[in-house]
Amino acid sequence: MRRRATSSKNVTLIDIADALQISTSTVHRALYEGGSVRAVTRARVRQMATKLGYRPNLAARFLKSNRHFTISVNTLKGTTSFWDEVRAGIAEEAGVLPLNNVTLEYRTYPGLGKGEQEAFQQALAAKVDGIIMFPTRPARIAHSVRRARQSNVPVICVATDAPQTERLAVVSVDTMVSGSLAADLIGKLARGSSKVAVTLSDLAITEHAEKCDAFARTLQRYYPRIRLAATIQDHDVESEAYDKARKLFRTCPDLRGIYITTEASIPVLNAAKDAHMLDRLTIITTDLFPALVQWIRSGAVEATIYQRPKTQGMLAFRILHEYLTEGKCPTPQVRLAPHLVTRGNLDFFLQRQSQESDHDERVAAFP
Repeated sequence: MRRRATSSKNVTLIDIADALQISTSTVHRALYEGGSVRAVTRARVRQMATKLGYRPNLAARFLKSNRHFTISVNTLKGTTSFWDEVRAGIAEEAGVLPLNNVTLEYRTYPGLGKGEQEAFQQALAAKVDGIIMFPTRPARIAHSVRRARQSNVPVICVATDAPQTERLAVVSVDTMVSGSLAADLIGKLARGSSKVAVTLSDLAITEHAEKCDAFARTLQRYYPRIRLAATIQDHDVESEAYDKARKLFRTCPDLRGIYITTEASIPVLNAAKDAHMLDRLTIITTDLFPALVQWIRSGAVEATIYQRPKTQGMLAFRILHEYLTEGKCPTPQVRLAPHLVTRGNLDFFLQRQSQESDHDERVAAFP
């Protein structure tokens, strides 16, 4: 019997064939010529490929295509490490390619709706081959996305969707799961008849609107005695987030919970501290970055919902790359399950992140 690879980096079609006791040619056809094998076999092969950690030979694809690609990465500057992690994921996935056939061009805009259109137009003018973008104003960007598609420039959305546009695909955390999870946690901990609130950047952003909707519907269904008192839009401006939160705490002194759907959690937490509300609130935040760690350790933040930004970036690049090199049409929506980080598993989570960062640095230093 052929020897199976011991490392996911070395997994081949032969290993998948051995595991399933089928021919290597059948595995190849199931992975790359799906229509030529039975659906049941195709599903078994793909499940085993995922289980073993098989990754296609990206270098071979580039050799076959014999092309150079330029990809524009259009994202927010951000106030925390979220967008840095997204961009790091894109860069890491591109760095897997042994050949220097991909150029990444970063176009970063300062805030919601500020510079987004300009960045998109610059990318088209530069004649890039594809665009990965965060659409802060989907309705406004729809015409530009249509122009891109007419020019055969595929667009992948990351972190949030741009529905009713001609984007190729979206990679994001599952917003409905995130909002429902936050509501269930607050509902269980707040108990009884009480008021809770939600903060978000802007309801025009699909991701934020979906989280808020899922949060409200879950409360209504399972915790009907808890009322959603307010939904604050802070437009990704820290001073606005702080001022609006302070006003909320003054007008709703009986507030018992707050769900912060975005990375802008620190201004809201500072407002709660200054209003002497921390010990009365069940607070659920979003993502994980250094400034938030102390709040979780102290118990002021009950939990944070980590949106796996680096993985989002990696998958966005992978989908776009496969489309450009193979013409492979992706699943229109790729939704990642969020991770729940609490005081109990915080250190384990941080340790894992540190190990991954060390590995990335070693790979970068010794390609």
